Amino acid sequence: MLAALLAGCDGRGGGDTLLIRYQNDLAEALGTSEPQPSDPINIGAFPERRERLHDIPETRDGMLNIYALRECRITSLVAERNSQLGRVAQPSQRWIYELELWKRLHACWHSEVPDALSDASRERLEWLTRTKTEQLPLVSWNSLFDSDEWTGSFSRASAPLDPTEADPIGNQLEAIEWLRDATLNQFSQEWRHDSSTLEGHLDNLRRRPLTAEILRALLLAEQRLGEANTLLEASLSDPEICHRLEASGTELQAAFAIGPAIEWLDSLDGMASRWLIAIEELLESHVGPPQAFAEYRNRWLSLDNPDAPLPSFRDAHDEHLRHWQALTQRCP
Repeated sequence: MLAALLAGCDGRGGGDTLLIRYQNDLAEALGTSEPQPSDPINIGAFPERRERLHDIPETRDGMLNIYALRECRITSLVAERNSQLGRVAQPSQRWIYELELWKRLHACWHSEVPDALSDASRERLEWLTRTKTEQLPLVSWNSLFDSDEWTGSFSRASAPLDPTEADPIGNQLEAIEWLRDATLNQFSQEWRHDSSTLEGHLDNLRRRPLTAEILRALLLAEQRLGEANTLLEASLSDPEICHRLEASGTELQAAFAIGPAIEWLDSLDGMASRWLIAIEELLESHVGPPQAFAEYRNRWLSLDNPDAPLPSFRDAHDEHLRHWQALTQRCP
């Protein structure tokens, strides 16, 4: 009976409808009252801007001194950055600027140009190259964590992931992987940090708060699994449970092994794992985070912290499986 009921549930009402129907069908098969579903917690608030960015001192120098380094082809670049439009550029465009400035300084320092400079200009070129080399990883972090496209992915004003979607993470996963590769290659003269490609990937991230949707789906599924586990725990302690299951005609192995709710839980595990691993690899490509984000990362994005959404969901899922196995062994 339960297997048939589950097979008829198509999940069009979303993940919560799917899992609540699973709970209700489970309660009916076990001959007990339906659980009263409670709301899961929301994900934590993303750290405030000042808490998630690195402090980078502004690099200042006179235009005459910059002009003395004109053979390095940085004068027009610096002028563009100091213009009115340059000062209000998006974080992603500031990153592109810093990448290009570092490339030109680095190439210039390793060319014949320094030999033709005065001592003061050569020291200035060395200082600028060293400073921009040290700052570039911090700029990379800040450009990402100051962008609306990235911070919007963690929005608390979001719904859980919809189980009816086909491959909802595809385009955004490609964006995350490109950002990781771009960060790992920021000190490469050959890698092309193309502005239009960057903006295209950021536009994909802007389309929806995917990280938040996945985290909220995990929290919701964990909550519903916990409520279902309570039903199964009570049944395992009921001496009459096997008689009731036999009378209802429920075939336990089929009831657990098939159905949209079970398929959704497995699918959610796979998608969440792929997404959070990609996020972790992107973060690992950067410098160490400020303390506020390190705490957020450990609480909400961790693959290992048992209190984080993915490991916690997996614990509840595994417990659910153990209860089913115990019940099928007890009532073969």
